[in-house]
Amino acid sequence: MSASRSTAGASAPNVPDKLRSDVETLWNYHDLRHELHPCDVGIGLGSHDLGVAMIAVQLFRRGMFPRVVFTGANAPTTVEQFPRGEAVHYGEYAAENGVPQSSILIEPNARNTAENLTLTRDLLIAKGVEARSIILMSRPYQQRRAYATCRKVWPTVKVICASLPLSLDEYVANIGDVKKVIDMLVGDTQRIDEYARRGFAIPQDVPADVKGAFDRLVAAGYTSRLIPGIPV
Repeated sequence: MSASRSTAGASAPNVPDKLRSDVETLWNYHDLRHELHPCDVGIGLGSHDLGVAMIAVQLFRRGMFPRVVFTGANAPTTVEQFPRGEAVHYGEYAAENGVPQSSILIEPNARNTAENLTLTRDLLIAKGVEARSIILMSRPYQQRRAYATCRKVWPTVKVICASLPLSLDEYVANIGDVKKVIDMLVGDTQRIDEYARRGFAIPQDVPADVKGAFDRLVAAGYTSRLIPGIPV
């Protein structure tokens, strides 16, 4: 496996004290804290974060699903890390860590969350796999958006969400880039309302404290993952 999760540990920059409360507010908002139970299929959403494949392996070992689909092509942020594609690398990691090849499916073409779900659904149908319930595995801060997207594009399936169980500080240490994590949190928060407005996802409540934290982090310059041209 050529790509690995960062282990920057104590050397990684910390969340700035003056921003911590706001960053934690967004972090907690996106963690849905779903109670896990066995489902028909696990689905790992491709990204820059190998933790998605890690939690998939852990949950497979716990008997949470008999089959896992890894889905994702590449984005500009992942092509160097996962040159053969996000889903391919995730599948390789899972196979190297004890998941039988017969239990792994690869969907290598999706380029956004909606495609992750619709192309995976089509692949499962083509393989004759019935998926009435799924565990949707993603980066921690992607849970809410992934859930809302799934409910929109695949409304018949019962979905629960999971991520590698890490605190904010542990996640920042593992990624090794505090600005990237905050930028991603801010970008995903913007997408909750914007994607619902565009019809990509179901609406989700955005509490006042979340909106306030988002506004302050935007004002502090964490804007690289915002959708261009959308007033904030």
